[in-house]
Amino acid sequence: MKISIKYFAMIRDNTGIEGEVIDTNVITPSELYDLLSEKYSIKLKQSDLRVAINNSFESFTTPLKENDVVAFIPPVAGG
Repeated sequence: MKISIKYFAMIRDNTGIEGEVIDTNVITPSELYDLLSEKYSIKLKQSDLRVAINNSFESFTTPLKENDVVAFIPPVAGG
């Protein structure tokens, strides 16, 4: 299935891109993040991230569907 992925902050810096569309057989955001972590050597742990699917925060175990938009959101520092 095709999944759109958006990258933010440290993850965007690590991948070098703002987003991409991939064709994959993964079922959950957890599996998707594992796949992307390996592809881009992302060092952030899942437990340090939030995941959004179609602009709503979800669990890393939420089933993905064709054409979902997934965003992995790392911790944000600010003041």
